[in-house]
Amino acid sequence: MGDKSKSDKRKLEKMKTHAGNEMLEGFDIELGKEVKHRIDRLVDNYESDIVARLNQEAPKSKRSDQAADAIASFGGSWKFIGIMASILVFWIVWNILPFTPIHFDPKPYILLNLVLSFTAAFQAPIIMMSQNRQAARDKNESVVDFAINYKAEQEINDMQSHLHRIESQINEVKGLLAELSAKQNSELLHS
Repeated sequence: MGDKSKSDKRKLEKMKTHAGNEMLEGFDIELGKEVKHRIDRLVDNYESDIVARLNQEAPKSKRSDQAADAIASFGGSWKFIGIMASILVFWIVWNILPFTPIHFDPKPYILLNLVLSFTAAFQAPIIMMSQNRQAARDKNESVVDFAINYKAEQEINDMQSHLHRIESQINEVKGLLAELSAKQNSELLHS
């Protein structure tokens, strides 16, 4: 979870160097190094607070859970498919060839069917346990993503209110300049 959040942070904070200052990518906003470090520190603190809170609430993984993850990872790999295919081919060839000393499972391969059934019967619940753990991890990560998105939305709303305030002040200044210009024009006409 930590590596993902750091890479997300890097994606969100892509900076370009411009004349010794930092530029936010996509915006023409220059940031001094001090401001950039302050922003980085705030983001890091915010993320570490969320992760710490989630780690307190998240269940600790047991060895059996870790074993289930490892078995599910191996059971869903091409290596497992290759090994199982090799075993099946060897099993069938061994029991078909006439010069092999012992045919322990002649056609219709009832023992092979039993072994494959046992493998599937034990592998399926282990894979399901691993998927349940992954779902819990995904839920925790979605909570972190939601918290970060919520914080970003608050920051955007705050910036929009500042922009609206600045826009109203600019309009007020424009109005004052128009009045002043009209007053100067009328004084020039009267003189």
